[in-house]
Amino acid sequence: MTDAFIYDAARTPRGKGRPDGSLHEVTSLALSARLLNAVKERNNLEGHAVEDVIWGNVTQVKEQGGCLARSAVLASDLDERIPGLSINRFCASGMEAVNLAANQIKGGAGSAYIAGGVEMMGRVAMGSDGAAIAVDPSLAMKSYFVPQGISADIIATEYGFDRDQADALALESQRRAAQAWQEGRFDKSIVPVIDQNGLTILDRDEYMRPGTTIDDLAKLKPAFKEMGEMMPGFDKVAMLKYPHLSAIDHIHHAGNSSGIVDGAAAVLIGNEEFGKAHGLKPRARIRATAKIGTDPTIMLTGPVPVTEKILRDSGMSIGDIDLFEVNEAFASVVLRFMQAFQVDPAKVNVNGGAIAMGHPLGATGAIIIGTLLDELERQDKNVGLATLCIASGMGAATIIERV
Repeated sequence: MTDAFIYDAARTPRGKGRPDGSLHEVTSLALSARLLNAVKERNNLEGHAVEDVIWGNVTQVKEQGGCLARSAVLASDLDERIPGLSINRFCASGMEAVNLAANQIKGGAGSAYIAGGVEMMGRVAMGSDGAAIAVDPSLAMKSYFVPQGISADIIATEYGFDRDQADALALESQRRAAQAWQEGRFDKSIVPVIDQNGLTILDRDEYMRPGTTIDDLAKLKPAFKEMGEMMPGFDKVAMLKYPHLSAIDHIHHAGNSSGIVDGAAAVLIGNEEFGKAHGLKPRARIRATAKIGTDPTIMLTGPVPVTEKILRDSGMSIGDIDLFEVNEAFASVVLRFMQAFQVDPAKVNVNGGAIAMGHPLGATGAIIIGTLLDELERQDKNVGLATLCIASGMGAATIIERV
């Protein structure tokens, strides 16, 4: 089977996903095209250099609808002969785009792909697609649907995490992200966003709050307590599914949950022949990929079973992994991962995560693969694992190995 290599990983800075955010006037199309152009320029790609652009995106309505991947190709400087495929695996969409591209290459379907994703959460509101899992009673009732924040609180309750632990993880995410930016650890991947006049709009993740203290976090009210305990009463739904729980402990708030942001990320993946033809040196091999379905109510536990699956399928153990990127959708997700595998916290999300810098849904999976690669190179380590929890109960993972 042909190996699939990562030749480049790029991302935009993440902007605040609201009207006062720097990227609010930038469309999903424009941001995607900007990143595709950057990958083309950074790697001197000409003509029909890649087989396809696979682009993850969660809320595929309005400006993010209509096969945004193909629209982005046409809006960019890429050759019009390159098609585009938009995919949606919720929060793992960007990772699934990378994994799909890698497996296409391994199977001989093309020599190279650009894969990644975008989400402009300040322009296309999360949930505005009216997903059946949330709004169709025939499915929502059958699956004991609760919002993700309630799911995160269920994890905390089920596995014994308290608010102090969640806040400590959030504070460490802020500290690590600030240090990473101060030391230029993201420089290799960051593509500044510029306007039509060539002026820089954003060159740094703007959601971060590096001055956050534990006292600041302690003042924040639980974000999901009211919807859980009052109307519409999702705690009761959860306890119908899990009758052994006498109550849900609501520990999550805006400070220990992922931020709503705008952003995009792309990964250039190809076989060995592609690299030789374009004078490019591979940075890592995509060693394994995996996805899995899990309990749709607690929903966010996917990183644990999908990591077990990818390690089992590849004949590896948790000790073979040097560094981990576990998307910080909520603090309890990462706490549960570290608890399950007894991994050293110093190896997990070394440069902070989505709690500090934000979670642009369709892009995050590609972002954390790039971040993981950059950090493996910085520390001169060899093998890394990236994983995400996914809405409606799924998990995805990717193992990369430096070459």
